[in-house]
Amino acid sequence: MAQLEFFFDCSSPWTYLAFTRIHDIIARTKAKIVWKPILVGGVFNEVNKDVYERRANPDPRKHDYYRKDLADWARLARIKIGSPPVFPVNSVKAMRGALIAQDDGKLVPYASAVFQAYWGDLLDISQDQILSGVAENVGYKRAEFLGRIGEPQVKARLKANTDELIARGGFGSPTMFVNTSDMYFGNDRLPLVEAALGGRG
Repeated sequence: MAQLEFFFDCSSPWTYLAFTRIHDIIARTKAKIVWKPILVGGVFNEVNKDVYERRANPDPRKHDYYRKDLADWARLARIKIGSPPVFPVNSVKAMRGALIAQDDGKLVPYASAVFQAYWGDLLDISQDQILSGVAENVGYKRAEFLGRIGEPQVKARLKANTDELIARGGFGSPTMFVNTSDMYFGNDRLPLVEAALGGRG
């Protein structure tokens, strides 16, 4: 059985697209998927600092095309991707929550809800009240959830996943590995991912 590792952070719109589309690929290829929540800001700080310069000084033509491209992909994926008033967002608590949800077998509904809250409903997922409300909608008690994401071992696991991606050559979200060593980056690489998993691509 082929294996796909999916390193992701919910603060990226391109990751939202890839996350939405990857499930059909897994179903078609019957591959095993291993979810790896990360903090993409930690990756940028280590190996991709020029992303901050590009955000601060965008090329108007590239920016206009970026908006069109994102809208085209959102239509294709049948999801809503808006412009959150808080961007970039501090996603550290949300991604610690993804680890909690992963432990409880709720990662997919939790991550879906976080993506929808931020990119669809344009809510600030860095805020405890907002994030705990998202968690409540997938079956958590607010206070218990907020307590669990503050546990030292959860913080350490998120850092370990982030450090692992950097060590394996990753530089952003989403990054995918097929059978451990075959790396792909970005939503638009999914046809290549499917082909590598033994599908039609």
